[in-house]
Amino acid sequence: MTVDWSPLDSELNLWRAQGLALPLWWRDDDAVSQTPQLEKLSKLSESLDLPVHLAVIPRDADAGLSEYIAQHPVLTPVVHGWAHLNHAPQEEKKSEFRLHRPIEVILADARAGLEHLQGKFDTLCPMFVPPWNRIAPEAVRELPSLGYRIISTATPRTTRNPAPGLEQINTHLDPIDWRGTRGLIAPDKLIALTTTLLRDRREGRADNTEPFGVLTHHLVHDQDIWTFTETLLRRLLNGPGVVWTAVHDPTGEM
Repeated sequence: MTVDWSPLDSELNLWRAQGLALPLWWRDDDAVSQTPQLEKLSKLSESLDLPVHLAVIPRDADAGLSEYIAQHPVLTPVVHGWAHLNHAPQEEKKSEFRLHRPIEVILADARAGLEHLQGKFDTLCPMFVPPWNRIAPEAVRELPSLGYRIISTATPRTTRNPAPGLEQINTHLDPIDWRGTRGLIAPDKLIALTTTLLRDRREGRADNTEPFGVLTHHLVHDQDIWTFTETLLRRLLNGPGVVWTAVHDPTGEM
């Protein structure tokens, strides 16, 4: 596969010329157990020296995953909803934490997710990642009272703190064609999108204090997705990219 990276390279050269830095982070969703794909993810993370914030589905996470993460500090576990179940009606987009159930039930699931994973991972970061990146604002406002300090969904954030004591750190680029082939989106489209997102930051139309997030799903990657992801991350890290990671503090502060 021949890929033309020149549009992104040109943008990265402008960042270098202007002395700008790009805070960069990596989130990977849907972990429940140790798999060959997870092993490949952790090896890539180690080779890049870029930690992965691993969104773990609490209900289904097994002991093997706990042991594996304990042995691989490049993986920082975070909370991925509760069961990754869709509660939306058929005509709506999938969601687990929108108001299709009583708010008390939704918050109970969010609380259970945090408490369940705190019992499995010493390095758990109090970040909430709602499945399908969708959550009701009414639920977001209550997350700090449950013990969360970060909410992560998708697209550039419009506010840094959607609730007191809660920071929004989103993802911005997902290379998978979920609505089509479920393979890699055409690389030229991904490169164009990345270039536009970075240009918006450089020119002040987007918040460059928000870490730029690359989102992956290790369980469903084909080789094209692995290759594109690695190449993209290496280019960003060799350019203006500065590694960002959520630092876990057992007192609940970040």
